[in-house]
Amino acid sequence: MLALRPVQLSDLPQLQQLARDSLVGVTSLPDDTERLREKILASCASLEADVQKAGGESYFFVLQDLDDGRLVGCSEVLANTGCNEPFYSLRNRPFSSESRELNIQHGVPALSLCQDLNGQTLLRSFHIDAERVRTPASELLSRARLMFIAAHPQRFAEGVITEIVGFSEDGQSPFWDAIGQHFFDLPYVEAERLCGLQSRTFLAELMPQYPIYVPMLPPAAQACIGRVHPDGQDAFDILAREGFETNNYVDLFDGGPTLHARIANIRSITQSRLAIASHSPQIDARGRYLVSNEGLGNYRAVVAELDVNPQGPVALSPDLLAALGVAPGDPIRVVTL
Repeated sequence: MLALRPVQLSDLPQLQQLARDSLVGVTSLPDDTERLREKILASCASLEADVQKAGGESYFFVLQDLDDGRLVGCSEVLANTGCNEPFYSLRNRPFSSESRELNIQHGVPALSLCQDLNGQTLLRSFHIDAERVRTPASELLSRARLMFIAAHPQRFAEGVITEIVGFSEDGQSPFWDAIGQHFFDLPYVEAERLCGLQSRTFLAELMPQYPIYVPMLPPAAQACIGRVHPDGQDAFDILAREGFETNNYVDLFDGGPTLHARIANIRSITQSRLAIASHSPQIDARGRYLVSNEGLGNYRAVVAELDVNPQGPVALSPDLLAALGVAPGDPIRVVTL
């Protein structure tokens, strides 16, 4: 059985292996021992803090195989972008020009560096073992973060965003080569590595401060704007089914799309319901569900075959009760897979 739980410092060696295996472009998951240690300690401190309003807290989760203890994935939530450092992105909107004399009005797509997305909750650091992509495990790893938000809404913003890794091939990003390469003289992979080790700020400060007119970019770079890396499609699709939509913002390094949703429109938040756990040695399963407890530092979530009665308690086997860290009579949260 797989269970999602908050990261612990003892997870560091396995977490670094996940970071090593992650897709190029996932800058929030650097293959660096000290940086990962900082992220773990920040998550632990956030879970221990008495939070009544979204700030710079981060919550890091790992997906663990309970049979052998191996970590098979990780994901993270940053409570509020812009608290600890500016959150930079590229706004993709037409730049309008007009000539009254010639009676011509024209709009040209342009990319502008901005901090418009400060103040949003950010989903990041998503990675799962390749053999578990497009399985219930992948759904659990992504969506259990949203159930955590549902359990602790005061800790998060009203809007949620995530950046999906943009297109690259063999470590080459046409978008980066057309824009960022000229300002940093760094290959795409190295720029992403530096961003993961430090922050986006020092790179963004060197990016052009004036609009970049899209038609002036090479066709290969234009084709990358809003394009998802093939290995990032699963993460995109899960959140699209949750109610997330693309907007006018793209990643400033690879042009990948940004997804956004209001909490009031996210399926795992609005359609999940609280129930009371009960004990049953056998379950007459009628469907597959995501199930979580309502904990904070002891938060747990699993996928389970259950018989969920909208009006009554939810029967859980001894193994499920143990995996969730709950006892009969405790509250749990359920939503259909």
